Amino acid sequence: MTVVPDDGLSLAAEFPDATRDQWQSLVAGVLRKSGKDVSGAAAEEALATALEDGLVVAPLYTAESTARDAARETAQDAAGFPGFAPYVRGAAPASTGWDVRQRHERPEADRCNEAVLADLENGVTSVWLAVGKSGGGVPVAELARALDGVYLDLAPVALDAGGETAAAARELLRIYDAKGVAPEAVRGTLGADPLGLAARTGEPVAEQDTADAVELAKLCADRYPGMRALTVDALPYHEAGASAAEELGCSLATGVAYLRLLTGAGLSVDAACRQLEFRYAATADQFLTVAKFRAARRLWARVAEASGAGADAGTSAGAAAGAQVQHAVTSPVMMTRRDPYVNMLRTTIACLAAGVAGADAVTVLPFDHELGLSDAFARRIARNTSSILLEESHLGRVTDPAGGSWYVEQLTDELAHAAWAFFQELERAGGQEAALRSGMVADRIAATWAERSKKLARRKEPITGVSEFPNLAETPVVREEVASDWIRPLGRAAGNGKGLPRVRRDEAYEALRSRSDAQLAATGARPRVFLAALGPAAAHTPRATFASNLFQAGGIEPVHDPVSVDASTVAEAFTASGAAIACLCSSDELYGEQAEAVAEALRTAGATRVYLAGRPAEYAHVDAYVFAGCDAPAVLSSALDLMGAPA
Repeated sequence: MTVVPDDGLSLAAEFPDATRDQWQSLVAGVLRKSGKDVSGAAAEEALATALEDGLVVAPLYTAESTARDAARETAQDAAGFPGFAPYVRGAAPASTGWDVRQRHERPEADRCNEAVLADLENGVTSVWLAVGKSGGGVPVAELARALDGVYLDLAPVALDAGGETAAAARELLRIYDAKGVAPEAVRGTLGADPLGLAARTGEPVAEQDTADAVELAKLCADRYPGMRALTVDALPYHEAGASAAEELGCSLATGVAYLRLLTGAGLSVDAACRQLEFRYAATADQFLTVAKFRAARRLWARVAEASGAGADAGTSAGAAAGAQVQHAVTSPVMMTRRDPYVNMLRTTIACLAAGVAGADAVTVLPFDHELGLSDAFARRIARNTSSILLEESHLGRVTDPAGGSWYVEQLTDELAHAAWAFFQELERAGGQEAALRSGMVADRIAATWAERSKKLARRKEPITGVSEFPNLAETPVVREEVASDWIRPLGRAAGNGKGLPRVRRDEAYEALRSRSDAQLAATGARPRVFLAALGPAAAHTPRATFASNLFQAGGIEPVHDPVSVDASTVAEAFTASGAAIACLCSSDELYGEQAEAVAEALRTAGATRVYLAGRPAEYAHVDAYVFAGCDAPAVLSSALDLMGAPA
């Protein structure tokens, strides 16, 4: 009889440990059923997923995963402990949750004030305020009205004023003084970011902007210890289509540039570090987001260490100077304009990931953010996303909940190395300003986005509600328009057009849907495709569903009536559908028996193009093929052209 130790965790104690070889053998067996004859390590590699930046996600991580390369410091060792360098596991030794920071960008001071007060009364703990014409927010002169009734000693304010940062910052500090707020009680970020502004607009970095940033940093260091003057904003790069490593690399290069600027003006390295806040995007890719924020802290701690941070008289404040302060913003790139309510799910996952990763402040963009000025309902859902995660899910009560996960630790380590390599490229190019000016940053990000666009076009990166499961009958969500530098026109930069563009995952499909909308408005009907389903439902349903989904992604309404047709009935059904094009849907076996005859009948009935749902083959009278992995926007755009949809 086997004696099992009574440790409370003995459910599997009588079973032998499974080996990796055994697991690989089982995987190989499953893969063979799908037509892939592989074994051993090749079976495991067949399930790996390639990410941007040369990263690969393996199907299984174990303790040995973090120590395969003996020449490299293991990911576990690099993580350290919460509150200690390199701060991978958090800047503080214990978690207290995050600052719930809501963004406001209404240009009317009174309406902005109403929204700010409503948010602060219902869970928001700080305000991210767009100010000035370039920011699309309240005029600098109206800042006091926008903040009327706000307890400024309790609610930190983060400014986003673009080219009017200096004026907005001085006005905000004047308001603090006028309201009698003690300088040591002032909290927030003044938002000076000359390089971020240059990235958005394409204009050269103005000497006055850098001089203003230095002046504000000195003022904060001398009088307002809780206020940070500069923001290292990585959103311009993320919004242009940068990968996670590129976003991190640009932020490091920008942070280093600001350290040089501030220390050159007389601030110590520690004091300069305390003037910086870093802003990153959080996406619905949960694990990559967690890894990105953890890697960002590790990388910045390395920069701070190499710069000599932590030397201020051995004080605890000096030792923590290298701890990166992070503001997470749910990714605008992932937001969609069609089926926008799905954005609530995306932002929930992104917020959770940022919180798990240890971000200091989190902004959940409202689900209607890409449609214009958000209404009260959208802002309420956005702030309640954080409230539920903090108050009901208790996410803020655990320090680094992802820590110790072999997958997360390894991904953090690999991402950190990829980002450091790009950072070194930028430094060799002369630093962030020079890399922006030469076009290096723009070219690198454009190449990354071009590759990602191919995945979006082929639906290898699905967009729920847009490229997958679209709903042509949805009622459009309409919002007031907003014009700002932060929300630039899609596909191009603001200003002189030389700045980084602004991209969205849904842009190719949105252009197609807009063409369909225009035809609906002009004629009262959308473009239609007739689904010619052959044989019984069991034979045609999979491909009929695929084709319906595909064509709807382009705003083309599928007509599947009757349920099944053949060569003798298809002409009448096609004519009754009111469609101009048709798509055959069935099994390969039935295609061999009926496809050519049905396609010929469709052409005789007036179909201007006949598609077949399946891999390209040689069928007479079939003009084109639609299949998993085809270039959907190209196929759909061609179909809309054929049907005369407005360009």
